[in-house]
Formats: sequence, C-alpha cells, structure tokens
Amino acid sequence: MSSTELVEPTFRRTVIYIIEHNDAGSLGVVINRPSDTAVHDVLPQWAEVAAAPRTLFVGGPVKRDAALCLGTLRVGASIEGVAGLRRIDGRVVLIDLDSDPTRIAPLVEGVRIFAGYAGWTFGQLEGELEQDDWIVLSALPSDPITSRRTDLWAEVLRRQPLPLSLLATHPIELERN
Repeated sequence: MSSTELVEPTFRRTVIYIIEHNDAGSLGVVINRPSDTAVHDVLPQWAEVAAAPRTLFVGGPVKRDAALCLGTLRVGASIEGVAGLRRIDGRVVLIDLDSDPTRIAPLVEGVRIFAGYAGWTFGQLEGELEQDDWIVLSALPSDPITSRRTDLWAEVLRRQPLPLSLLATHPIELERN
C-alpha cells in the first residue's frame, strides 16, 4: 500500500494487491479505486458474481482497456480441475474472464474486475520500497472484494500493530489539516 509520503495522484492512498512478483517484474491491481462503470455495462455475464459495489475498479494506469479479475474462494472450496482459476495466495484467485461465470460462482464469495493494472519492471518496485514509497503488508482474503464503504487504506493500517496503525489517522488532504 502507498505510504503517506506518496502523494502522486495515481497512487495516493492506494492499496495494491500484488498478483505476481518475479525476475521479470511485478504486477498488481489497485483494490480501492471504484469507477463509475457498472460491471453489467461491460461484462454483463459477470454482474451477478461481482461483489458490491458492482462496478469496475481502476486497477492501475497500465492497459486500462484490459481487464483482470480477482476472486475470493469460499472456505473449503477446491479449484482442482476447474479451468480459468489460478491461486494467487490462500483463498485469493485470478480468474480468466473467458471462463463460465456459472461454474465459478459457487466457488467464490465474490469477484472484483479491474480495468488496467499497476506494473513495475525488474528492480523498479524494490527501488520504490527503498525510497519508502510503499508499505508491504499482508492482505486478508476479503480485501480484494471488500464491500465496506470505508477507506480501505486506513482500514488496512488500523489492523496493524503500533506504531504503524497510527498512520490510519493521517489526513486525506494534509494541506487542509
């Protein structure tokens, strides 16, 4: 997630779920930026499976015309032999949007569809971490599909031990504080 010092508008107060991190670079999606575009308007077959709010989320500045989908598996659900699902971590899966949503729906608590993604070349994210642009924290399985109408950035920080949890009180508009 972005640190309080990262004020560039694209990533300010963002929570990014890292999907892949390897020698080629890193790829993730911003999970706390809903758009005004309804899932039904773009991918109607996925509208019923989408977690509330049922809008596309802005996953990042790269390839905004492409979509990625994350889902949270139901406790005890098995994806063995199910085409179109790839486990990312624990109960979080990457879903191929060409899959049949009626086969996926019984396995997931919900899905979130992201327009675009955030990407870093090899070493780029590490450099940004060294500059303290980002805070690395573990996610809950529910984070990618959270329907809470709260500030997810602050909520994730509040779950952390002191003194990190104090950052949750950092004002959204520091200049107005």
